[in-house]
Parts: sequence; structure tokens; C-alpha cells
Amino acid sequence: MLTGQANHSDRAYKTCILHVVKAPSKKPTLVICSSANFYQEVVAMQLQLRKRGYKVIIPITAERMKRKNNYTVEKSWLTNSQEYARKTGLIRAHFQKVASGDAILVVNNEKHGVANYIGGNVLMEMALAFYHKLPIFLLNDIPGESPFKEEVLGLGSIPLHGKVENLPKQF
Repeated sequence: MLTGQANHSDRAYKTCILHVVKAPSKKPTLVICSSANFYQEVVAMQLQLRKRGYKVIIPITAERMKRKNNYTVEKSWLTNSQEYARKTGLIRAHFQKVASGDAILVVNNEKHGVANYIGGNVLMEMALAFYHKLPIFLLNDIPGESPFKEEVLGLGSIPLHGKVENLPKQF
């Protein structure tokens, strides 16, 4: 055609090619969110999930603990208010990781006698994932005694009932 418009058979051919040639699927990126008390398990889970085909991102502090092989939780800001800037930086860094992922996995084990614990920081990370329309997976069930239960349910969290095997291959 002289007008520069594609004719019907050109469009049909291009449509056919698009259906035949698929883009290679990338590894889904899973960002793990949890209380620092669970970082040793998070590190072990990172390896397990990588073997299952996921790209796995964990918090900076968990990476540091892994390198040092020391999982002692230290919150210097609790005794020195000047250290809250450090906590602010850690929150911001993990927010950036959450925003770059395809989904989050919340490791919500028992903490201080509370089953399926989700603390304030993790709830904020879940809210960010929700805002970015990312699936939110909970390793364990939805916390029954949490003051955040209503919010956890409202975010559409998906419990895996303690089994990472229940994660879908793609999100």
C-alpha cells in the first residue's frame, strides 16, 4: 500500500508471530521481609528458594549477619537516639528492595510467645508491596493475636501454611 498503512494480512502475520515467539521468562524476584530475630532462618531460606528458581533479596542486616556468621540482633538506636538515622536508612533501603521485587515473602514465625508474628516494620513493607500491587505471601498463617490482623487480611496476604513449596513458580 502506498499510504504506509499495513494491510490486513500484514497485521495477521505480525499477530501470528507474536503468539509463536515468546519472550524468555525471567526468574521471579522474591523479597523477604521479617523481624531481625528470624534472619538466620531467612538466610537458609534464601538458598532454598534460589534452588527453586527464584531471585531472592534479603535485608541488608541479614546479608551482614550472613557474612559475619553472627545472628545476634543489635538495635543500637534503643540506647542511643542518635542511631535512629541508621534505622531510617535500613527502612529506606529495604523499601527500595520491596519496590524492585515481583512479590514479597513475610517470614512470620513465633516471637516472644506470639505465633505468626508480624511487627511494625514488616507491616510497613507489606503496605508498600500492596501499594505496588505485589503479591504478599506469609510463610505461616495470618496472626490471630496481632493488633494488625485486620490490616494483614485487608492487604490480601496469602498464607503458605509453613511451606515455601506452596509458592507459585511465577507471580
